[in-house]
Amino acid sequence: MEARVVRTVKKRQVLFLCVFLGVSWAGAEQLRYFVEEETERGTFLANLANDLGLGVGELSARGPRIVSDQNMPFLLLDPLTGHLLLNEKLDREELCGPTEPCVLPFQLLLEKPLQIFRAELWVRDINDHSPVFLDREITLKILESTTPGAAFLLESAQDSDVGTNNLRNYTISPNAYFRITVHDSGEGIIYPELVLDRVLDREEVLELTLTLTALDGGSPARSGTALVRILVLDINDNIPEFVQSLYKVQVPENSPVGSLVVTVSARDLDTGSNGEIVYAFFYATERILKTFQINPTSGNLHLKAALNYEEMQTYTLTIQAKDGGGLSGKCTVMVQVTDINDNPPELLMSSFTSPIKENSPETVVAVFRIRDRDSGNNAKTVCSIPDDLPFVLKPSIENYYTLVTESPLDREKRVEYNITITVTDMGTPRLKTQHNITVLVSDVNDNAPAFTQASYTLRVRENNSPALHIGTVSATDTDAGANAQVTYSLLPPADPHVPLVSLVSINADNGHLFALRSLDYEALRAFEFRVGAADRGSPPLSSQALVRVLVEDDNDNAPFVLYPLQNTSAPCTELLPRAAEPGYLVTKVVAVDGDAGQNAWLSYQLLKATEPGLFGVWAHNGEVRTARPLSERDAARHRLLVLVKDNGEPPLSASVTLHVLLVDGFSQPHLPPPEAEAEAAAAAPADPLTVYLVVALASVSSLFLFSVLVFVAVRLCGRGGAARAGRCSVPEGPFPGHLVDVSGTGTLSHSYQYQVRLRGDLGTSEFKFLKPIIPNLASQSIGREVEEYPSYRNDSSF
Repeated sequence: MEARVVRTVKKRQVLFLCVFLGVSWAGAEQLRYFVEEETERGTFLANLANDLGLGVGELSARGPRIVSDQNMPFLLLDPLTGHLLLNEKLDREELCGPTEPCVLPFQLLLEKPLQIFRAELWVRDINDHSPVFLDREITLKILESTTPGAAFLLESAQDSDVGTNNLRNYTISPNAYFRITVHDSGEGIIYPELVLDRVLDREEVLELTLTLTALDGGSPARSGTALVRILVLDINDNIPEFVQSLYKVQVPENSPVGSLVVTVSARDLDTGSNGEIVYAFFYATERILKTFQINPTSGNLHLKAALNYEEMQTYTLTIQAKDGGGLSGKCTVMVQVTDINDNPPELLMSSFTSPIKENSPETVVAVFRIRDRDSGNNAKTVCSIPDDLPFVLKPSIENYYTLVTESPLDREKRVEYNITITVTDMGTPRLKTQHNITVLVSDVNDNAPAFTQASYTLRVRENNSPALHIGTVSATDTDAGANAQVTYSLLPPADPHVPLVSLVSINADNGHLFALRSLDYEALRAFEFRVGAADRGSPPLSSQALVRVLVEDDNDNAPFVLYPLQNTSAPCTELLPRAAEPGYLVTKVVAVDGDAGQNAWLSYQLLKATEPGLFGVWAHNGEVRTARPLSERDAARHRLLVLVKDNGEPPLSASVTLHVLLVDGFSQPHLPPPEAEAEAAAAAPADPLTVYLVVALASVSSLFLFSVLVFVAVRLCGRGGAARAGRCSVPEGPFPGHLVDVSGTGTLSHSYQYQVRLRGDLGTSEFKFLKPIIPNLASQSIGREVEEYPSYRNDSSF
């Protein structure tokens, strides 16, 4: 069957525009399409793109969708071409029943941006049903005394078609006694009446059988037939009469099955069987016969099935009262079904968007429509959502609502929202419907990684192994997914001279820090750098933290003896007068330690001595002093071995050998070294008396000469000033020609000056001890020299 599709646009006198939250309604035009029932599936109806004035590509991009109240999708929209197609065959009688016209409303929903167009599909009737009589045989009992012109109402046929295809005429088979007339009830229903044209004579005709034909107005016309069997009776001159010709009654739709609707009553003045009345339906449709039943004796009308206001609001019943003589009367019962609030509201979702990006401005989450199949106040509804949610419901026209965000959402505070939409009608009792939706919030990279600390202090002991894990930095990101994945890196140092890339490295995934090489406390005590943490969002966000690495000292440096020097070929000899008192300062061992803290605390110990009880070494400052008075029996030469030890764990040490020569006075000539003396003794032994005389004479001369030299030296040193008190020149020899000035700080407790005289001809060195010259001034000067070494308080330079 080829369908005829007609599109009309109904122009209204008043055009209005409703723009609400981006939802645009086309109120000035309403699309209307026509299609005949039973049209084949896939039939082209219209091109919506052309009807809306949109291009085909524009229509597809806006996300078109057909929305309707029907349970079946009777229309199909091709978004690529804009063609509106019939999705399945339509049966107008099944969809609309006797209602004319048969209109199926639907909406065209465009999502981007949101816009709704109202449209209607009118289903036209075709003549696909023939008239049908519920009773294939109709029996009439007519008195033979009936006068010509009497009319007898016959049962009407039923035709499911409407309009011109509905029932239009009745005919009767040719006969000599009756003809057929057609009457309109005023409600679009026609009734056939059998009219007597000639007096019946029971003695001539006991029974007549006629054929009643019902014709519709279709092209071609369809028909249905029933047999009319007429029995000729004796005279019964009183027909039953109803007390009321019309009964009107209202019945609630929730009335139980079997409840009494109304009682009809008729009277017959005849007696006997002619006065016995039987009640029955006259012209009862199939719906009426399924819904009601009548007691044939009492006339009580009862419900046979449940009523439904939404399906049928009014029933019109014709009840016939027939006596035993075949005479009958009729009345009309109009049953009006009253609405009861028995249908909860329905929520029809048209559009739903999830997830929603956080920080987005006002966003449409859902578009839906509310429908209540009740009527009056029972159909009025109120829609709401909980107040503690950042969403708001905004009503539109024709019971449409939009759910929008009230403020930007924050995924870090809440990942999802469970929204319960409650719809309540205004009926009694109130009925409500709840619809739950879950709105997910998608993440936006709006949070930079945050370190657990603004700065980190890490400690590592020197001489560490390469690739040693020295600490960890940690940062967290409250975003999700790739936006929360943190990558660590070393930032370029502020000082380009710091070799950061050769000192440390960082694991980009977990923030572990590693020392790339062995660190030396004496070379680098501390360094700092900045680390960065960046996420993998787009664009990425980052933050920084300061890392300070402190290198802790390890006892890896043994004490170093500054005085006396041990790297010369000739030993250092100290002179000690025999007249020295106990506690006389012979010399002082000066040593330093490259470590720090307690690893640099030095202590001194006398390990070996030629005469153990003659000398002593102070443990804290290294001063070598006499422990007792000297005697003539003491050897002239003494050798001392002093041990210098630090306070580290384990302790490290160094040793130094001291040579002490006992002299009677500072004018005594210097004795040859032990080797030369041994050689002379082996060559020729001298006379002891001669030797004593020579020695005595030389001693007196030397003492006088030495006194003069001391006087001159004191005068010269006084002129040089206190600043030069600790320095004197050395004419020759491998040692530097200045005084050794040792500060009293650290492990030393006093300040002393030492004058060095070297004799190049013998290759040996001698120290002559004088009393301290201006000790306070010398102490201040020596202190300033020691402070030139920032790492070591006990360091002195020669």
